[in-house]
Amino acid sequence: MSISSANHQQPLVAFREVSYAVNSAQPIIDRLTFEVARGETLVLLGESGCGKTTTLRLVNRLLTPTAGRVLVEAKATIDWDVIRLRRRTGYVIQEAGLFPHFTIAENVGLVPALENWDDDRIKARVDELLSLVGLEPERFADRYPRELSGGQRQRVGVARALAADPPLLLMDEPFGALDPLTRASLQKEFAELKGRLGKTVIFVTHDVREALLLGSRIALMEAGKIVVLEPPGGFVKSENRLAQSYLETLRKDF
Repeated sequence: MSISSANHQQPLVAFREVSYAVNSAQPIIDRLTFEVARGETLVLLGESGCGKTTTLRLVNRLLTPTAGRVLVEAKATIDWDVIRLRRRTGYVIQEAGLFPHFTIAENVGLVPALENWDDDRIKARVDELLSLVGLEPERFADRYPRELSGGQRQRVGVARALAADPPLLLMDEPFGALDPLTRASLQKEFAELKGRLGKTVIFVTHDVREALLLGSRIALMEAGKIVVLEPPGGFVKSENRLAQSYLETLRKDF
């Protein structure tokens, strides 16, 4: 087996007995061990306070473990240059987190600019990505975030996360603040987009419908632990009490 094929078979992200606590209090996450394969979308599903956003932030070293190791591309996050790690990791949050005084083109082109791409290459990439997320560059590149709807800003957030072509996307409830119709539309578009791009995605949500639509696997979290880790078909059949409670919310919609 060649080195490149061996690397391709390695998980892109791995947690090894990872805990995180603040000031020796009860751990927010407790001895998590799991892997994220290249090209899959792992959804972290759970109620507020269960540890899913903390888990996500450990991946790009916004937080560091108090015990155990988080590995990205087979390298512990504490051994990465933190700037290099974050530029290898697209990050999309609720409300997009765009810089209000930057144009849409400047927001999307920020990481390529920091990577010293030349202006023509940046413009080509910005135009490509705006088109990819359904925003015509001629109409939107020179606008400012305040001139866009919430759904359009989220599209820009996705485009910015993809700008330097990172292998990994971290998405923290990116569609959570949108109205139901816009949210459903973006969920569908993102499901199609991630299939075409082949990115590895870790996606945080408290919405079981979103988890079932987008996830290759669903990690259901409760009190800092993963209590179910299954593909959507297995999750639906789970006898776990919390999983059943989530699935019951779907049945009540009809």
